[in-house]
Amino acid sequence: MRRACALVFLVLLVLIAAAAGADDNRSLGDRTRQYLADLVRLDTSNPPGNETRVADYLKQVADNFGIPAERLGNDPRRLNFVARLKCNCKGRPLLMLAHSDAAPVTPDERKQWTADPFGAELKNGYIYGRGTLSAKSLLAAELAVMVEIKRRNLKLNRDLILVSEADEEAGMTGIQWLIQNAWSKIDAEFALNEGGSLTETKDGTKIFGIQTIEKVPVRIILTARGTVGSGAVPRRDNPIVHVSDAVSRLAKAEQPVYMNPTTRRYFSAISELPDYAWLKPLLPKLENAATAQAAAEQIRIHDEELDAMLHTTVSFVSQQNGETVMDVRRLPVAESREDVLARLRQIVNDSAVEVSFAPGPPMPTTPSSPRNTALYLAMERAIQRIYPHDAVVAPFLSRGFTDSGFLRSRGMPVYGVPLFLREPGDARVRGVDERISPKALDDGVELLWQIVLETAGGN
Repeated sequence: MRRACALVFLVLLVLIAAAAGADDNRSLGDRTRQYLADLVRLDTSNPPGNETRVADYLKQVADNFGIPAERLGNDPRRLNFVARLKCNCKGRPLLMLAHSDAAPVTPDERKQWTADPFGAELKNGYIYGRGTLSAKSLLAAELAVMVEIKRRNLKLNRDLILVSEADEEAGMTGIQWLIQNAWSKIDAEFALNEGGSLTETKDGTKIFGIQTIEKVPVRIILTARGTVGSGAVPRRDNPIVHVSDAVSRLAKAEQPVYMNPTTRRYFSAISELPDYAWLKPLLPKLENAATAQAAAEQIRIHDEELDAMLHTTVSFVSQQNGETVMDVRRLPVAESREDVLARLRQIVNDSAVEVSFAPGPPMPTTPSSPRNTALYLAMERAIQRIYPHDAVVAPFLSRGFTDSGFLRSRGMPVYGVPLFLREPGDARVRGVDERISPKALDDGVELLWQIVLETAGGN
């Protein structure tokens, strides 16, 4: 029965991919919407992942258009995908990157969805589905751009590589496997990945944040010692009380404020806009150690997301088996993970609570990708060409994290490309009713098309 189901799935996959390549006259936007719908319907929730479903689909689409491609990895259920359009030229490759897994949908969350999380249903002007914001829309757009270049037989001045890696949402084993075992297949001068930010002000000005650096995740474990006791004989050394007090102190503590070249330039750029006029008088105060903390508090009142770009943030994640997990996002370069751990221990200040790193290797810490590469400059030109009167472009520090750090640690500049307009206050990324509008998708793939041609297009 299991073999029969697998065979049926494979046949359906081939039919879907074949249909996706059947109509060569579709617009770039139409092609992207079809690819996105197909990808959303392939459930790659991580865990367990099953990203080979996407790798198989991408391979079939690539085969339909004669694009050389392969599936790579050490787990047959979790394969990565690599495709390459070659040119007889001296320019080093441009890499387009997007992960194939998606955040899980828990049973409780599924009850709150108003559409099938894996149905790619179009309703109320949006395409609903897990991965529509992270990161199957990006993967669909990158695939559509590569197919369009191949279909038109356009000349390139550098190879164009498309990589879809497994397990970005959890262990990031996909990109690490590729770096360790297939580096020559993905080595490039620079890369595009998720992590950029595109928002719009009240007057319609679009803010394009090109992600050049990101916060570094550090998992911290709190382990309390003591005796629980009972209601009849309460114990003062109750470990639950100790760890609860520790979590409360960590959540309330003010973390040091740091400005870096990326946040300095981003804050300066947006402070010129009417929506952020309140920010401008606070900028000099952020540069002064005596006034930085108070300035950050004022920024937090106006915009918590901007505040989170100024310092390490600490959040409670879970509690099980006597351990409490804290999700810490530290600023890169400004301080080390050991510095952060020492400060958190000082904040907890309780001998009954052990504060330690969670097991596992640390995420890489890398400097910002430079703003003078051909790719970054091409992004600026493409955005300004499409939006000549209503766009602000600036480097951006992402509060989240991606697998870009692993490539940056190998010396490859990586940029989070700001393609898809985010609704104000939208918390649907990896959340209930994750969705994207067809217009945002169309505008995003058109911008990606212009960026790729600007960077890799032949004369």
